[in-house]
Amino acid sequence: MTDNKNFDVIIIGGSYSGLSAAMALGRALRKVLIIDSGLPCNRQTPHSHNFITQDGEKPKAIAEKAKAQVLKYDTLKFLEDIADSGKKTSNGFEITTKKGEAFTAKKLIFATGVKDIMPDIKGFSECWGISIIHCPYCHGYEVKGEKTGILANGDFAFHYAQLIRNWTKDLTIFTNGKSTLTLEQTDKINKYKISIIAKEIEYLKHINGNIQQIVFKDNTTFDLEAIYSRPHFEQHCKIPETLGCELTEQGLLKVDMFQKTSVTNIFACGDNASPMRSVAIAVATGNTVGAVVNNGMTEEEF
Repeated sequence: MTDNKNFDVIIIGGSYSGLSAAMALGRALRKVLIIDSGLPCNRQTPHSHNFITQDGEKPKAIAEKAKAQVLKYDTLKFLEDIADSGKKTSNGFEITTKKGEAFTAKKLIFATGVKDIMPDIKGFSECWGISIIHCPYCHGYEVKGEKTGILANGDFAFHYAQLIRNWTKDLTIFTNGKSTLTLEQTDKINKYKISIIAKEIEYLKHINGNIQQIVFKDNTTFDLEAIYSRPHFEQHCKIPETLGCELTEQGLLKVDMFQKTSVTNIFACGDNASPMRSVAIAVATGNTVGAVVNNGMTEEEF
């Protein structure tokens, strides 16, 4: 790590969106510090899909290749640490890390993603990202036609039923308790021969994260090969909120089309600011924010 503590931009989060922003800024000769914990939210996912030129590649391999390319730009520095706190200063911002180092910058980019909150079901977290998936565009092709479950209730369950029926007709909804689907939604789901099982789940039987069975509290079981689910989430990093950044009703960082948050000179990109959680979109929003931040700096300096 360099002794330099002052940068043009600090990027918090060094995965796809953060590295994409860093590359744009590095090519613009900006002094940038990337702070990353080394624990991306998709670390259990075996393969990444629907990202052109990288379809089927391991997520870690994509990130490692991106990091190697980004760090060829000598104005970019990478620090493996956790951003612990942040405050406004007269010239911008100061970020302090968990290891006690403090760095300043004129602008901040948060590419910190979100933290999924696993439901209280034994086996869920072990299967998450492997056989329990959230996005059919990212992983649906790999489980097309398979015996598939939807672990959701209410509007989420209905939306998933509409969407996933295109990938498989062998589809069952598990509400893990009383269904909150409306009568109209239930009738439409039944019309397409999608079963609804409203029993409480005891645990998920799996082998190395590959789902085998749902075991219910009444000791009955259901065999299946894949599950779609959308757990609740929260912001992985609380610093934007402490600095005054607004959140949307969904709990995402509120940004405009240029990835600007509600606080001047603070930007966000990737999963923390988008309901569309994919590598391609993370990279695209990172590229956008890198260009926007540099353009703003050139206007301020000219």
